[in-house]
Amino acid sequence: MRKIKEVLRLRALGLTGRQIAASAGVARSTVSEYLKKADAAGLSWPQPEGMDDAALIRRLFPPGPASQGKQRLPDYGYIHTELKKKGVTLRLLWEEYLSENPEGYRYTQFCHYYHRYKGKLNLSMRQVHRAGEKMFVDFAGQTMPVVDRYTGAVREAEVFVAVLGASSYTYACAVWSQELDSWIDCHRRAFEFFGGVPRITVPDNLKSGISKPCRYEPDLNPTYLDMAEHYQTAVIPARVRSPRDKAKVEAAVLVAERWILAALRNHTFFSLAELNQKIAELLKKLNSRPFAKLDGTRSSLFETLDVPALLPLPKIAYEFARFKKATVNIDYHVDVYGHYYSVPYPLVKEKVDVRITTSTVEILYKGKRIASHLRSLKKGAHTTQPEHMPARHRQYLEWTPTRIIDWAGAIGPNLKQLTEAILTSKKHPEQGYRAALGLIRLAKTYPKERLEAAAGRAFEARALSYKSVKLMLKNNLEALPIDSQQSLPIVSHKNIRGADYYQVKEITRC
Repeated sequence: MRKIKEVLRLRALGLTGRQIAASAGVARSTVSEYLKKADAAGLSWPQPEGMDDAALIRRLFPPGPASQGKQRLPDYGYIHTELKKKGVTLRLLWEEYLSENPEGYRYTQFCHYYHRYKGKLNLSMRQVHRAGEKMFVDFAGQTMPVVDRYTGAVREAEVFVAVLGASSYTYACAVWSQELDSWIDCHRRAFEFFGGVPRITVPDNLKSGISKPCRYEPDLNPTYLDMAEHYQTAVIPARVRSPRDKAKVEAAVLVAERWILAALRNHTFFSLAELNQKIAELLKKLNSRPFAKLDGTRSSLFETLDVPALLPLPKIAYEFARFKKATVNIDYHVDVYGHYYSVPYPLVKEKVDVRITTSTVEILYKGKRIASHLRSLKKGAHTTQPEHMPARHRQYLEWTPTRIIDWAGAIGPNLKQLTEAILTSKKHPEQGYRAALGLIRLAKTYPKERLEAAAGRAFEARALSYKSVKLMLKNNLEALPIDSQQSLPIVSHKNIRGADYYQVKEITRC
């Protein structure tokens, strides 16, 4: 209404339509429409004395002559629901309404009364959520006790809650912790429960999913980002200290605590599966409860709004993966939890990212996968692909077995002999480079004489490893002969039975 008055006032000042549009901040077509209606109603500026806004609207937008008492009011509950669908606008809904009710409200009145209707809804409903667009996730503040059937020990289970923005359709499940693996698995379960994937996932700044909370550019955990890429959803964390960003899930958590967790307060659960089964039963009741101020239920809105708009689930569920950074050693292998995996040899000394699942190890360089191996739990062993090994490459020739043996020989003959034995004991000499270089670096920590003595003793005992030499030096054992055994004092005690106790005694029959 203020805009209409301003248009009339500016015209009275002699401004053109273009100037009025620029000053009032409206489109020129809108200015033209207002002026036509004002001329048709015989209105000018200043307004007639005593005319309020309601009277001005009646003059500018009079109802049709046959519409008195016959005007069908718009169904604003239906309109509010339809606006959540992609591409649906108020003007489109007004045109549909007008096609069925030609004598109904004009567009301005239609919008005016809709906004009045929306203002009467709960504050949490005022944020517009498009169908299938957002899923809000968080852990509830309340935990659920689970009792060990045999020991009676009580363990608290965390409750994960996910809610779709458009329909408020809710999912919940119990897990043992808020750690990363549980966090990722809860997302997988939620996607499968909804039968599809929303375009945006909105978590709180939970440490499991957000590596570094920030109001504007939070850093996502690499595993969380990997999961999002697998399901083709975008993760947009709620801003720090911005409760409106996560109002939907906060309300869902409150509802879950009231209608699920509170309802289970007097139950005793002996397993996580038993607790989750009961939560699933109460979820059905919760999603079927009628809304207080809207028509329908969470389930009905979910079927009509979210189901058609959700992205399809991928054919294969996400497999949990951890990420770590590593530097390629000169033996063109990277260390992953004590096992060594090969990469193409030109990447020696480069930094790479390692993706680790329960079955595979993938190595990525600048975002591109350069190697993939079956995962091995054997520590100290190597997994090497032949195509990763150099043939006759100039840049690699500086690191040869001969050079490393000669380098060890500069310290002493014993170390040279041990280094050569380590390299020849491997299937590929390069697999021994790491241990050989470790032995050479020990000369920076210990005197060469002690290192030589330890190397000689290790070679004689066929303890062909870096750890054996280091352990000798650490415990000052390099000077002891291999077959030396320190005599231990004989301990006498009444509880020690001795060898005679175990002798077979003759049984005398009576």
